[in-house]
Order: sequence, then C-alpha cells, then structure tokens
Amino acid sequence: LWDFHVHLTYDDNFTDIMPALFLSYGITSVRDTGGLMHKLLPVVEKMRSKDAVAPRVFFSGPLLDGAFVVYDGESRPEIGIRNATPDNARAAIAKLKTQNVDFIKIYEMVSPAVFDAMVETANELDLPIDSHVPLSMRARVAGPSVDSIEHLRNIEMDCAGNAAELHETRLELLRNASGLPGAELRSSLHSLQRLPAIDAYDEAQCDQTLAALRATLQVPTLRLGAFNLAPPPRRPDWQEALSRIPPKVREEWRASAIELAENPVQEFTDFAEWAMFLTGRMNSQGIPIAAGTDTPILIAIPGYSLHAELQYLVRAGLSPLEALESATVKPAEYFSLQDEMGTIDIGKKADFVLLDADPLDNIANTREISGVVSKGKFYSAESLRGLLQEFHQDS
Repeated sequence: LWDFHVHLTYDDNFTDIMPALFLSYGITSVRDTGGLMHKLLPVVEKMRSKDAVAPRVFFSGPLLDGAFVVYDGESRPEIGIRNATPDNARAAIAKLKTQNVDFIKIYEMVSPAVFDAMVETANELDLPIDSHVPLSMRARVAGPSVDSIEHLRNIEMDCAGNAAELHETRLELLRNASGLPGAELRSSLHSLQRLPAIDAYDEAQCDQTLAALRATLQVPTLRLGAFNLAPPPRRPDWQEALSRIPPKVREEWRASAIELAENPVQEFTDFAEWAMFLTGRMNSQGIPIAAGTDTPILIAIPGYSLHAELQYLVRAGLSPLEALESATVKPAEYFSLQDEMGTIDIGKKADFVLLDADPLDNIANTREISGVVSKGKFYSAESLRGLLQEFHQDS
C-alpha cells in the first residue's frame, strides 16, 4: 500500500513517528508532496538508511508557488517557495534535480508563463510533475501538461457553465492590487468562486474538462475534502488509532475531531458531496485515480487515514479492486516502477501487507492487518505497535 500524498515535515510532532505509524497500518511507500529541503532531506536520508524501519519514500521538495506564496511560514507552515518569473522557476527546478528529488510539485499561485517554464524544465530533466490546478489557468489547459493533480481543487471552476467568465475574474483579482498575502489571496478566490461554480455545474462543460484530464492521475484526497461525510469520532476504531499518536497531541486531536463532527460547516459539506460526485464521474470515464490523504493535515493520522481514503473511494463509486489499485498499481505506474512494484510477483520488491479478511468482500478489511513485509523484512502487527510504544516512552 502507498499513501500518495503525505507531508513528512509539516508538523514536528509527527515527523519522527510517521515512518513507524505508516508501517503499523501496512503503508510500505509514501510520496511526500511538499517540504523545504533543509528539513526534508535529513528525514528522507534517515528513512532510506540501511535497516531503517520505514516505508520507501519519494519526494518533491517544496511547493513551487508563484509571485505570491500560500505556505510562506506566516499564516501557514513554510513549505512553499516563490517563483516570480520563468527564469526563477527554471533555476529552482534545476537545483531540485541536483538534490535528487523524485518529482516536482507545482502550486496554485503560479502564472501561466511560470507554469509553462516549470513543465518544460521538468520534462527536460525527466521529472514527473504533480500539481494543483493554478488559479490563473483552467483545468482543461493545465491538466494535460502534468502527471497528477491533487484534491480535485479548482476543477470545479472549469466545470461551471460560466467557466470562461470565472477565469477572467480570477485573472483580474490575481493582479493583487491590494497586496494580500498569498494565503489570503488564494482563500479569497476560493470563497468567491468554488461553491458558486459547483452551483453552476454544467455537464457538457465538465465533460470537456474531464476529456482533457483523461491521462492525468487524480489524487482526490477525499479523506480531506469529504471529511464531513464520515467524521473520525464516529468510526469504531478511532480511539484505538488515537492511542498510536504522540501523547502530547492526542487530547488536542480528540477535541478537534469532536468539534468538527458536532459542528459541521455547510460549505465543507457541500464541497464534500461535490468531491464524491466528481470522483465517481471521473472513475466512470476511465480517469486514473490514486489514493492519498494529505496526512497529517486536518487530523489525519498517518497510515490510518489511508484506510479511510480507500473507504471513501469505494463510497464514491470505485469497486474495492479499483480502490486497491489506487493505492498499489497506480502509484507504481506514476514513477514508471510497475515492473518493480505495485503487484506481488516474482522478482518484484517485497513490500506487502497480510490481512485477516478479504478487502474485495469489504474494503474496510484493509484494516485487518496481521503483518507487514517492508523491503523484504517481516513485521508482525504486534511488533509494529511495540515500536510505537517505545517511541511514546522515549518522547
């Protein structure tokens, strides 16, 4: 199993324990989609060291943002960097290549010119491209140029009957005459257009967008976007999952989860229903889907949240087998590793989870873990939980 969207250095409370948490839930590979290199490289080096008890890790380095940076270290953790011009973007990606990143991540505030420079440079350097749909562009234009898109975000704006008008409005507001910080500017555009775009959904318009995305892997992160539809406190295994996370944040996360469950925000619920609908529609049209969670953002317990994501994907319309492929085959194909990973076969890397029940009967059975094989070494479920207890004692 892969979690195809994680942030290893987003929350210092979780960075050290995340590898053991992932393995305890059968996650044998992760794709880190955003972190500053000075923090991320030591973590990757440790996870890749000989005899490390950790999943395989693939990483992009920082979010490659535009002239205005959303994750700038002010209102949000600093995991993004500024690329105001095409030359800035080319230099940033060339440097990342020398630091051995596995792919790049394009973020939402880039201009079309910067986006084009990023795509061109990444292709020249043979780096896969992950992306949000830039707010300066339409999904049908940006999507075919990248290899994966996260969160379904900003696709709704291209599925609206008035998509062209929404785009023109965004271009004007992105001039940012008021000088808003990046996070505030992005939030203002989301507030202005996301729900109105969903209300203005036009099937024919959306079909044109989805046709353009036919070969672009989608990572819906329904665990994040559709959070309100199945809040963690209502799940029978939530308390046990909380017992695995660091004690100093356990009560804070418990309280936050209860607050979100008892006081749902209608805006989030509306988007949740849209995200489920769009994921099902994408799947029915043959658009590839991968399972990622954005852990640890929005009380996503590393490892645990991937199993929730699989359940969301089935609820959205994927079959249990398709959901499993989204966390095994599709991630391997993204990195052109299908001859080495993604399925269990002679000569492939020995990464797999052993279950006590069949997930094809019920996708929730991915939680019934008996043991995990990571990098050819077997770990019982009990031994992995023991590692977590040792971490709690040491911390």
